[in-house]
Amino acid sequence: MHKKTIGDWSLDISVYLVLLLSGLATLLPLANVLSKAISDESAVVSGRVGIFPVGFQLDTMKHVVSSAQFLHSIGVSLLITVVGTVLSILLTAITAYPLSKRHLPGISFIMLLFIFTMLFNGGIIPNYLLMKQLHLINSLWSLMLPALISVFNMLVIKSYYESLPEALEESARMDGARNFTILFRIIIPLSVPVIATIALFYAVYFWNDYFHPMLYINDASLKPLQLYLRDIVMDADSSSAINKSVDDMMNVSPEGVRAATVIASIIPMLLVYPYLQKHFVKGVLIGSVKG
Repeated sequence: MHKKTIGDWSLDISVYLVLLLSGLATLLPLANVLSKAISDESAVVSGRVGIFPVGFQLDTMKHVVSSAQFLHSIGVSLLITVVGTVLSILLTAITAYPLSKRHLPGISFIMLLFIFTMLFNGGIIPNYLLMKQLHLINSLWSLMLPALISVFNMLVIKSYYESLPEALEESARMDGARNFTILFRIIIPLSVPVIATIALFYAVYFWNDYFHPMLYINDASLKPLQLYLRDIVMDADSSSAINKSVDDMMNVSPEGVRAATVIASIIPMLLVYPYLQKHFVKGVLIGSVKG
């Protein structure tokens, strides 16, 4: 066995130190927000809450999750995330399949068109005018259609397809299988790791997006959770952002409401991630083997 030198130990300690500091930089702000959400109202207002709660209470969290507007906005976000992710994965997987065939006529030019869209786009105003001409303002489709296919995600799936043995398709064709049969019954089942990874990418994007709803959604009944959250965070007086009585105002603070809303908004993603985490690293690594 190789005996570690002082240089090896120094390198290991440096790596672990960097990882520890990176982890703390990520977790400490989250701990602070969580502490504000479950701390006593007077402690939050006086600024005495750090990474640990002061005066434990759940009134603020109960108030936020029981708000009718919060529950409605989280339902809108779930609808956008589920429908958008399913459609995105379907279209991305279908698009990547023919592009993984290097014998396809004009494949280089077609790939150039896709990559061009990664570098250049029409901009905010042309996109808004397009949505307006398509009558998609105040429509949830305006939040899903423009993001159904990410070229980067498509290239990752395409690279994964190229890593699969060609003999699988050749044997299937000899048995009479057509392109869609091969794709949905052979290629996609073998691509679960990379598809699960890309599905997580799409789901996080749809769930966290607030810029496009801010542009295209004016109807309060169609506001997703992130836009509702933004309204609360940007509003110094959170009582105008959620419906509450005078008695409620005595038990919760605006800062605590904002913190509780942030925590409540990330819980769905935290619940989904463990089920996809086992595919996450494997899917990214395998999908990026080829260029």
